Amino acid sequence: MSQPSILPPEARDAELDSGTVRRIEALIEQEEGVQSRFGGILGAISVAVALAMSLFHLWAAWDIVPTTVLRYVHVGFAMVLGFYLFPVAKRFRHRLMAWDVVLIAAALYVIYYLVAGGDDLQDRYVFPEPMDVVVGWILVALVLEVARRATGPVMPVVAILFLLYAFYGNHLPPPWQHQGYDGDRLIPHLTITLEGIFGTAIDVSATLIILFTIYGAILQSSGAGKFFVDFSFSLTGGKPSSAGRTVVLSSFLLGGPSGSGVATTVTLGTVAWPMMKRVGYRADDAGGLLAAGGLGAIISPPVLGAAAFLIAEYLKIGYLDVLKMAAIPTVLYYASLLFMVELDQRRIMARGGAAAAAAEAMQVESAGRLARQYWFHFSSLIAIIVFMAIGYSPTLSVLYAMAVAVVLSFLKRESALTPMKLINTLASGAIQSVSIAATCACAGIIVGVITLTGLGLKFSDIAIQAAGGSVVITALYTALIVWVVGLAVPVTASYIICAVVAAPALTKLGVPDYAAHMFVFYYAVLSEVSPPTALSPFAAAAITGAGPYRTTLQAWKYTLPAFLLPFVFVTDPEGVGLLLSFRDGMTWVDVAWQTLLAAGGLAALAAAAQGYAARLMAGWERAGFAIAGLFMIFPALLEHAFGDVLPAPHWIGIGLGIGLLALNLRNAPATRPG
Repeated sequence: MSQPSILPPEARDAELDSGTVRRIEALIEQEEGVQSRFGGILGAISVAVALAMSLFHLWAAWDIVPTTVLRYVHVGFAMVLGFYLFPVAKRFRHRLMAWDVVLIAAALYVIYYLVAGGDDLQDRYVFPEPMDVVVGWILVALVLEVARRATGPVMPVVAILFLLYAFYGNHLPPPWQHQGYDGDRLIPHLTITLEGIFGTAIDVSATLIILFTIYGAILQSSGAGKFFVDFSFSLTGGKPSSAGRTVVLSSFLLGGPSGSGVATTVTLGTVAWPMMKRVGYRADDAGGLLAAGGLGAIISPPVLGAAAFLIAEYLKIGYLDVLKMAAIPTVLYYASLLFMVELDQRRIMARGGAAAAAAEAMQVESAGRLARQYWFHFSSLIAIIVFMAIGYSPTLSVLYAMAVAVVLSFLKRESALTPMKLINTLASGAIQSVSIAATCACAGIIVGVITLTGLGLKFSDIAIQAAGGSVVITALYTALIVWVVGLAVPVTASYIICAVVAAPALTKLGVPDYAAHMFVFYYAVLSEVSPPTALSPFAAAAITGAGPYRTTLQAWKYTLPAFLLPFVFVTDPEGVGLLLSFRDGMTWVDVAWQTLLAAGGLAALAAAAQGYAARLMAGWERAGFAIAGLFMIFPALLEHAFGDVLPAPHWIGIGLGIGLLALNLRNAPATRPG
């Protein structure tokens, strides 16, 4: 028995040359760490341990396991699998070294010490015994090392800097100064209490994230991912003029249950790129669109990215509430992508590319026939939401959704999750969760330092003072901070850090806490398409053969209009309607109006970004569409700033946009894009 491949099933089935496969695997490993691939007895051991991890968490989903024990064991499994599967350096890949065994033994001892200590250990964290501190130091070192192996060196380095701040912050000038802490005070806070390593992030990782990761693995193994891609191609495939629409629809259907940007990008790219190339897409344009579609997986219900589960925990709200808040922004995000691809296609049609490719249209099975044969895969889009809507907790909802998916898989022989296939699937789900668990544990060190030293409150005061008390400028600072942090660490870690450092600055200025956290979440996600950690565009570039940085710039073009939306949440009192929040007597009519304004603004910004509507546009026309879009998206902000001269910015934007569009349509035959 050996470990399953890290490539998504659809990518493994595609005809890719070995060099492309290696590049894609290398990019995935940038997010999930360099993994050893064991066969024989070592492979069987890795599958057995990973299976045990999955079964333990499925059992714990019934609320049988005490909270502290669950968090301890979750971190223990992550460390054991992390040291077993992730080598200390790439040159030791595919080999289990003696130091790996030592680290595994140390991890088992530390977790045993914590579990055996029970309530007595928790009670004495203020006055710890010497051995408590020694074990705590070992745990901190193990967490830093497993995070380095699974996610790269940046996250542990950031954590070490925060540790240094905790130890020596008393030597800094105000307002950064604090009283300073020694090891006897700091280490127990990080390793014994539920404020550090075993804090909120690990709690969410142990109770929700791993279950959704296992669920995603079940869907992939049962063929749901392949079905969504095939179904999307059958609805719009076979028509070269619909290549872009196919990518958008596929990314929406595949991304919702996936929650992984890179996996969605790779799955779509291996299937869609040949058709996009025939239609006339340049390699970098196609890669940018594929990456943007993959990015949608992180913000799309019902799974979203791992950080979404943390939003529910930090705000003490139900996960279903987070799904509701994400619904309209997700629709607007894909609407923005659709606007962009429609303009793409107009440009390509004007060049004659689509017409030339018409004879090479793909022959695909009809959508109706696919739906009749594999209708049960649609259950993955609604099962979790249905279970939560009728009153089950998120953990039980995903547990029941797994059971439904496994049972329904037997309706078709090729999708059936037979015992051996199910074992490998459960093991794969656990292995995929290791890097997230390591990230959450390492982020717990950072959060523990922030809570102990009061850095979060200090930072909020500093940010507000620097912004002069302005919500808009504070939001700009917050977005910049989240984006910069996200350049160095994964999305989940970026959200965890900024949720306790940057979000309080917005809430102090009257922004609702849920809007502030959604704002931070969206800008943490933006880092997925930002170098040097632009994994989705780099993966797309590996498939299309385009330059990675040109592909990244195109991904920015496709995604940036939609990422203006978070500013609506925090700067417009009525903007929270996009999060389905009915404040101050807001009604569904108000929400619909806000949504239509945002959609119109995104359409105008898409035209400005593409430089094309009915024809190629001059620079002044692009600027006009950009202004129209901003006036529609940010009417309250502009009215507040320029109310005397702009009494109704949204109507000005609507009128300007309609006028420019009419001019563009009237002169459409005059200019043909080259």
